[in-house]
Amino acid sequence: MLIFANALTRIKPVQIFDSRSFNVYKMEDQEMQVKVKRVTDKFTENMYVLANEPSVALYRLQEHVRRSLPELVQHKTDMQSWEEQSQGAIYSVEYACSAVKSMTNSSLYFKSIDGLLRQAISMKEQISTSQGRRRRTTDPRVLKEGGEKHSSGI
Repeated sequence: MLIFANALTRIKPVQIFDSRSFNVYKMEDQEMQVKVKRVTDKFTENMYVLANEPSVALYRLQEHVRRSLPELVQHKTDMQSWEEQSQGAIYSVEYACSAVKSMTNSSLYFKSIDGLLRQAISMKEQISTSQGRRRRTTDPRVLKEGGEKHSSGI
């Protein structure tokens, strides 16, 4: 394989082996050697950069983690405290909901209590009216007033 230096100016064999005859070509002028030296130096530099690039990337990643980790830890603790507060609120709401459900289930009992209270009120009224009648018949003041009324009305 032949490698040619600057194909636009002149064609000169630069180096290595001809694959058919294994002849070594020598570089003919100093200018070509400088160009080759420059290319090999650039190639070496690029290889060095590529070889060290992962470590540079990991160093940058480490810097980023070191800078952002405290803020992330603070966010995590904030989120945990908010979670605890919200869990407490959720527990309170669930407890209130169960209390309301049990109250709606107890409406039957409240209706029964309401009926019993109405019965008690009507019985008290009946008792009051019957005691009022008894007092009129046994109390002399009630009799006089009642008697006067009855006698004047008859």
